This record gives sequence, C-alpha cells and structure tokens, in this order.
Amino acid sequence: MTSENTFHGWASFGKDQPLKWTELQLKQFDDDDVEIDVTHCGICGSDLHTIDSGWGPTDYPCVVGHEITGVVTKVGKNVTDFQVGNRVGVGAQSGSCGNCKECNSDQENLCRNNMVQTYNGRWSNGDKTYGGYADKWRGNQRFVFKIPDDMSNELAATFFCAGVTTYAPLKRHGVSMGSRVGVIGVGGLGHYAIQWARAMGAEVLVISSSDRKREDAKALGATDYVVVSDTKGLADRAGTLSHMICTNFANNWEWSQQLSLLEPNGKFIMVAAPETPLTNISAFSFIQHQISFSGSLIGSPKDIRDMLEFAAKTGVKPWIQKYPMTQVADAVQAMRDGKARYRFVLEN
Repeated sequence: MTSENTFHGWASFGKDQPLKWTELQLKQFDDDDVEIDVTHCGICGSDLHTIDSGWGPTDYPCVVGHEITGVVTKVGKNVTDFQVGNRVGVGAQSGSCGNCKECNSDQENLCRNNMVQTYNGRWSNGDKTYGGYADKWRGNQRFVFKIPDDMSNELAATFFCAGVTTYAPLKRHGVSMGSRVGVIGVGGLGHYAIQWARAMGAEVLVISSSDRKREDAKALGATDYVVVSDTKGLADRAGTLSHMICTNFANNWEWSQQLSLLEPNGKFIMVAAPETPLTNISAFSFIQHQISFSGSLIGSPKDIRDMLEFAAKTGVKPWIQKYPMTQVADAVQAMRDGKARYRFVLEN
C-alpha cells in the first residue's frame, strides 16, 4: 500500500531491461515543495538516452519523464503561488542553487552549482529525483508552472521540454519579422521550432532527410522544404538563412553543405544532443562568413512562463498521440521505431 511519502512509477533497472511498475520514495517534503498527481507525461528522446545509459551511466533505478502535467494535491507553508487543485506542469529541471550569477539573472538552467535534473539526479538533501512516468511527483515550487486556462494538460505536457528547448534559443537569438529560419529535422523538437519561428514572424525552410514529411511541414507553417540529398536545391538556397536550428543530427552530416545555407553573420543553434561527438567540421565553414555556433539547454523558469503566454496568444500547440500510462512499453517502443507524429503523451 502506498504511503504519503512514496509513489509508483515505471522504473528502469538497467539498459535493455523492461520498465517495471515500482514503489519508490518521494523526496523529503519541505516548506517549498509542491506535490502533484500526474495526469500526463510526454515521452522525450532524453528518456530513451537515459534508460539506455547513452549519455553516460544512469543511476538506476530510474523513473524518466520530464514533460509532466498534473493537479496540485499538497503545498508547503512557503508556497503562495499554487493551491491544491491547480493544474501545473514541470519540465526537465527541478532545482538550482538560487545563489550563483546565473540563478540571479534568470538563467537557472545554467546554474553552475546545483542544476537539479527532474530525473536521474539528486536533490540538495541527497534524495534521488524521479520523473513523470508515474502517479505522483514532488519538488520545488520554483520549477512548477501554472498551465494556461485554455490549454489542456495533455497538450501542455510537451511544452515543458520540447517546447521550451526550441522556443528559448529562437527568442534569445532575435528571431522576428524578416528572419529566415532553417529547421533541421521534423520531429518532436522540429515540429515545435517550425511553429515558433512562424509565430515570431519568420519565413521557415525545413531541411529534412526525405520528402515524406513535406506535407506535415507545410501544415505546421513551413514556407519552404528541401531534402538534404537535393544538392541543386541546397545550392539554390545558399546564403539565404539568418538562423538555423538543428533539432536532429546524423553522423554522416555534410557540415559545409548545411552551413552554406546561412548568410554572413548567420547563427547556427544546436539543440540536438547525439550520443556521439560532432566530427568533420571545418573551421573555415564558420570563419569565412562569420557564422556563430551556439548550443542551448532547455530554458529558464522565465523562458517557460514567457513561452506558455506566447503559445496561448499565438495558438502554437503540439501534434500528439496519447497512450495510457499502463501501455508505456508500447509507447517507448513506438518512440524507438520513429513512429511519433510528433510527440507521444502518456495519460493516467
């Protein structure tokens, strides 16, 4: 029988092992905590990398899931922004030191002392963090967010990772009316990037490995589309983009070919996170046209609040397919098989 300080979740106990519905310990409740009953959780590529120890050793048992929505069931005495019954969401970060330069400048996602991941991490008291493939979640109020009234929990869930991962860098790098943005890949991240860029006023070129997502890209708002094997099509578009955002990455990438699409002083933004190092990059691909190369890590709490407000105003929303939480094994396998169009969401 579950106690008030435990939860049940789909835990991974090792690479290639099936997820098991397991009772585990919630973090010790403190005065700044919010507890929620999970209603929905998106499936992110990060979940698979972590289940598989693809980015490094995972601290098993691990319950993944960092696109969490639910209903508040308990709040600590220092919590004033949330009440029992509020609909809320949680993303890939659940804590930070609160004292460093970055935390004091609305960049908590870059905290240099204690960036607490929502799963496969540790709270400051040493308790393990667990994610949203579960029935409950508990954590710090600073990384919990109210869901807009006109946005359902199932649609809100994937904003908290895929949404902000693409919104934050496009906003930070000044995408606006007159910008011309190249989006590499049409997937969970890419389908958001297309919509954000269009909502910010930009023209959008989708760069894809095949033609099969052309109609989807158009429906999402893309104004142009080119397949990477179309050398003439790429040559015709050389020097036309102000920004590129890379949401998917292949090891056989032709960097010079991709970067040739950027205009002088263009900006290349990497949000894809492959398990292998980037290779075959010529320095001259950047030097000759003063191309800036940057990475971006999720987004700050301020970014998330801004994103939710912007989405509510502009109508940006994910394309989702739902699975019952009890069918998590089927959903994860479908994700591995590349069947998401374009985000899977688990539902309790």
